[in-house]
Order: sequence, then structure tokens, then C-alpha cells
Amino acid sequence: MMNWILLTDQQQLQDIKTSAGSSVIFKHSTRCSISMMVKKKFELDWDAIPKNTPLYFLDLLNYRDISNAIADVFHVHHQSPQVLLIKNGECISESSHGEISAEEIAEQIT
Repeated sequence: MMNWILLTDQQQLQDIKTSAGSSVIFKHSTRCSISMMVKKKFELDWDAIPKNTPLYFLDLLNYRDISNAIADVFHVHHQSPQVLLIKNGECISESSHGEISAEEIAEQIT
């Protein structure tokens, strides 16, 4: 079972930015069938990601302001679906749509 941490407050972005280690942010559009398929595929392979890695889930339709803040804080172009790998406060990798892979994220964490 996937242990998502719901991203609902901009303070969480500052916590991610200042934390040591790796965090993953998954930006998802609940109205997009492509986003739903990518999320399902990601969740099927999530166990490749080290268990102590925080996995944040953003419902970008309900929290568009946080999605905009993610683009500003981590210097990425907004896309959906999109996964960001944050390591020691910096976005070291971002992917979207069919490029999203739990295995590739896991390789970059270890």
C-alpha cells in the first residue's frame, strides 16, 4: 500500500526544502485520464523506492497555489502529471507523463 503524504500546505514545501535526504513529490490531476494511468503505474512500482523516502501527493486541482509554489521553489516548469525528486533541498530530477518511473527515481536516490 502506498503511503502518500498529502501536500496541502505551502509550509510543507519549506519543510521539504530544508530537509536532508530525499523526498518525492507527485503532482496529479484528478480530472486527467493520463494522470490517473501514470499514478496507477507509479503505485504498482512504488516498492522500488526506499521505504524511508517521504512520498508527497499533490492534488493540483484543489491546491493550484501549491503547484505554482513548487514551480517557483524548485525551479521547474509546471506539468501534470509530474514527479520531482528533491535531494537535500534541491530538485535533482523531474519527469512527466510517460517518463515517470518509480524505478528510475529509486536509482537516483541510492
